[in-house]
Amino acid sequence: MTKLALILSLCIIFTTFISSSNAISSCNGPCKSLNDCDGQLICIRGKCNDDPDIGTNICGGGGGGSSPSPPSTGSTPGMLTLNDFSEGGDGGGPSECDEKYHDNNERVVALTTRWYDNGSRCGKMIRIRADKNGKSVTAKVVDECDIKDGCKNNVVDGSIAVWRALGLNTDEGRVPITWSMA
Repeated sequence: MTKLALILSLCIIFTTFISSSNAISSCNGPCKSLNDCDGQLICIRGKCNDDPDIGTNICGGGGGGSSPSPPSTGSTPGMLTLNDFSEGGDGGGPSECDEKYHDNNERVVALTTRWYDNGSRCGKMIRIRADKNGKSVTAKVVDECDIKDGCKNNVVDGSIAVWRALGLNTDEGRVPITWSMA
């Protein structure tokens, strides 16, 4: 094998390794899902970009042009479960993000361990859409729904205020939803 062929082979292997890693991408970086993008960016057509639904302008693409933004495709499927974040509620201790209890009238959520991402989403707003009726609501991330404490994967654990805003019956216990950063 010639030196040039060896260098080209190594470049291809390196590029393949980098593109298949779980790195968080910034503006216009490659992505396959919401979890691949940094902060409030969403995955649109395989690239991390601003969320046109909420008008973020982190990537600088706003510029006041007249063409419409591409549709949001960064929603992640999951299951909504019910949690009482108040003192003495089934949430246990105070919320992980702010060390506080939260009133049941607050729209707050706990994210499953993978989505909580070591607290990187603490205090940020997410948009939740109920698959059943299409209603959506925003809620603040205040806690982790830790899998080592019995929480299942792919869970958004919402307060009763989230369930009410979505028009859902809390007796159902678990309902399919999609969510994205708001």
